[in-house]
Amino acid sequence: MSASKSSLAVALSKLKLFSKPDVKLEQYPTDSEIAAEILWNAHMRGDLDNKIVADLGCGTGILGIGALLLGAKKVFFVDIDKNALEILKQNLDDLDANESIYEIINKYVSNVSLDYVSDCVKGKLDVVFQNPPFGTKEEHADKMFLEKAFELSDTVYSFHKLSTEKFVNAITRDHNFRITEKWIFKFPLKQTQKFHKKRIEHIDVGCWRLER
Repeated sequence: MSASKSSLAVALSKLKLFSKPDVKLEQYPTDSEIAAEILWNAHMRGDLDNKIVADLGCGTGILGIGALLLGAKKVFFVDIDKNALEILKQNLDDLDANESIYEIINKYVSNVSLDYVSDCVKGKLDVVFQNPPFGTKEEHADKMFLEKAFELSDTVYSFHKLSTEKFVNAITRDHNFRITEKWIFKFPLKQTQKFHKKRIEHIDVGCWRLER
């Protein structure tokens, strides 16, 4: 287990990222400092040690791997993109992670795969972490992720654009969850596509801790 939030951030910063980010899937890597902030807070709340965790839309695995480093009992990594999952496997190999503490599910959290994911995790999870698509390329993608997370666990950490806060508040109430904490970040989006004009653009993003 990482001894401090700063050492966790350093460990996460060394993970391999997307080789060719898919703009349609809104594949933007989670900043290591931001990931460490959220994971460390979860750790201090007792949401990670010996817990069963899912990282939905995991990409190359920064949130789920951070959970493992902070003592999670098992992590389910779920994503549609096989290329991203190959990089995830490299990251897990570099950590020398034992296969008994993780499982990789190559499915997208959408209407066609909800039952599949539920069958794989075999019952309620302790906590879900997710940095889902913000719904700018596929409308309501963020809604599908939240609904799946609410189905799988009573505790959810979820990233969303701050401009969608009213939506997050409403769907949380509709599913009988409550907001226990919210963190606000200037989320760095690096220049990974030809149409990106800035080397780094910062957008206002929140991470919500939601509890039933």
